[in-house]
Amino acid sequence: MSAAARGVARTLRRASLSPAEPALIAAGLDFAAVTLALSIAVLLERPGAFAPGDAFGAAGQGLAVVCLVRAARGYRLAALRRFGRGLGLLWLAALLAWGAGRAFGLGPARPWALLALPPLLGAPARALSAVLSGWVRDFGLTERRAVIVGGGPEAERLIAGLAANPDNDIRVCGLFDDRADGRAAPVIAGIPRLGTTRELLAFARAAEIDMLIIALPLAATARIREILAPLSVLPLDIRLSTYSADMEFRRGAGDGLRALGARPLGDRGAILKRAVDLLGASLALLLLAVPMALVALAIRLESRGPALFRQPRHGFNHRPIPVWKFRSMYAEACDPAARRIVTRDDPRVTRVGRFIRKYSIDELPQLFNVLRGELSLVGPRPHAVVALTSQQIAFAEIVDGYAARHRMRPGMTGWAQIEGWRGEVDDPEKLRRRFEHDLYYIENWSLGFDLRILLLTPFRLLNQRGAY
Repeated sequence: MSAAARGVARTLRRASLSPAEPALIAAGLDFAAVTLALSIAVLLERPGAFAPGDAFGAAGQGLAVVCLVRAARGYRLAALRRFGRGLGLLWLAALLAWGAGRAFGLGPARPWALLALPPLLGAPARALSAVLSGWVRDFGLTERRAVIVGGGPEAERLIAGLAANPDNDIRVCGLFDDRADGRAAPVIAGIPRLGTTRELLAFARAAEIDMLIIALPLAATARIREILAPLSVLPLDIRLSTYSADMEFRRGAGDGLRALGARPLGDRGAILKRAVDLLGASLALLLLAVPMALVALAIRLESRGPALFRQPRHGFNHRPIPVWKFRSMYAEACDPAARRIVTRDDPRVTRVGRFIRKYSIDELPQLFNVLRGELSLVGPRPHAVVALTSQQIAFAEIVDGYAARHRMRPGMTGWAQIEGWRGEVDDPEKLRRRFEHDLYYIENWSLGFDLRILLLTPFRLLNQRGAY
């Protein structure tokens, strides 16, 4: 990777927001404003007769308003910045929700208060949403960081087209062009050339880009496929700036570009999954605090050394992360790099360690990794940085595209483990089957799938083989 590419990558590795996060905040403000407005209207109409049912009714109508505004695409960042239009949409949705509620006897009977209160209370909410969305846009917190493959006229037209769109949220950070230096311009429309496609994989990981846009001539279909092959392991959206009948496209790109590939989790899916992780890990730690303390005490009483140990594993986007576990081996025999696979009756494992490994109790400290955002409750299990089979063969040498399992944050439990593919890897076929199940989970993720895996995990732990 060139010095210029490394410099750009360092500037891009910063915190960013999903476009869904400002939308969720705006929806929460709208819900609060409408619910409060309807509650006040009922109080003014029936002083002293406000009942819990009225509060629930107002909350239900507030939720209906949020759904109506969302259906009208009122929570897009561009829409949130338009204060007057947003306030009018909120008021209209409140009137519709009030009319529907009256059919069930909910809300105030007289519309006079309703006509005044939602705009009155909604104005501060919508003003705050407009300021927030404008601030987020000005600081580039929700922009999609992209690189372009290609440096000819197609790339120049693409850059000009993106710049001409006032609602564009794609920030082009650099170009990768395989043409000889004599033909490839160092800068096109203000965007620097950062290298060739051979350097693209390393840059995409280092910079944590969100999108790759192919800007090559239509006749270069074979070349496009060649470029995309090694990039399938990356968690990013892949777009084509021009149309080709020879390429297979996905639906729903939403940015005027042809979609060739997409991240496993969209913005809303990522937020939903993270919310489940935070809630689930917090509850689990509260419920398991005492048992975990007893396990730590048993480990300390049986052998010298700390109760916990940290092991480097591959995390999201192939980045090394520290994973916490209860120590299950004698301290002097611990293997943080996991270069030696644990086998049946392994003399390095203590008696307490054998028990906690059998039921995966040794992995409970990973709940802290979940809170830190390094792991998820559900996902492909994090493998050691130097992952080897019993025959000392690297996993990546057995499975082509092995790093594709890092397109999603690793988890404490996963679909491969539910299906029985865990434990010692003494046969290459076991690793292939585990990899197939990981990819199936990534490509078919849903909240229901996660909940199913979480519900099945305790039963599989009580009836598992290959864990020792």
